[in-house]
Amino acid sequence: MVQNHEIEKKPRGRPQVRCDEDTRSVIIEAANRQFHENGYAAASIAAIAQEAGISTKTLYRLFPTKGDLFSEMITERTERFLLALDPSTLAMADLRQGLERVLMAYGMLTLSVDTITMTRLVISESDRFPEIANAFYEKAIVRTNTLMENWLHKQIDRGLIALDDPHAACGMMRGMMIMEPQRAAMLRQEPPPKIETIAARAKMCADLFLNGCAL
Repeated sequence: MVQNHEIEKKPRGRPQVRCDEDTRSVIIEAANRQFHENGYAAASIAAIAQEAGISTKTLYRLFPTKGDLFSEMITERTERFLLALDPSTLAMADLRQGLERVLMAYGMLTLSVDTITMTRLVISESDRFPEIANAFYEKAIVRTNTLMENWLHKQIDRGLIALDDPHAACGMMRGMMIMEPQRAAMLRQEPPPKIETIAARAKMCADLFLNGCAL
């Protein structure tokens, strides 16, 4: 009788096999593939849910709009950049090593196939969907720039470099690192650079930058 009573009290329906955090990750991966293959406008919530193996109801509970899903996807991508630049590791590096590490991480993020494809998508569809341009600018461009600019400020405070306008200098440094290869890849004239090329470019950019401001 006790065993029967326990069986009767078990909840009905399919048991949840993933927590919300894991489900969100699966949804973001599915959305990333759909956006890459079909663009923002053509990517449907139903297709994303089907690829993620969940119901549309579950997807809407976690991401109320497609814009929310796109924004979270950009945030998740930027988090990888932030994690690659551990503050304690950067604090122990000397000026040149630290700068090369920052530039390398930025190049790996910005010049990846995924980011190149996503940048094309944002540029091509932002007139119709300004929310994706806003998300890309705030979650990717502003956040990465803020981290890099903060690093420059710390080097100024340490007395290692002198800059009249760290914000402008950061923008110039970022452009020097990625503009030419990014533009070539965006226009499909060259493939996105490989890791060895990005590393060599980070070293060259660090040399050029420090030769202009090192004390």
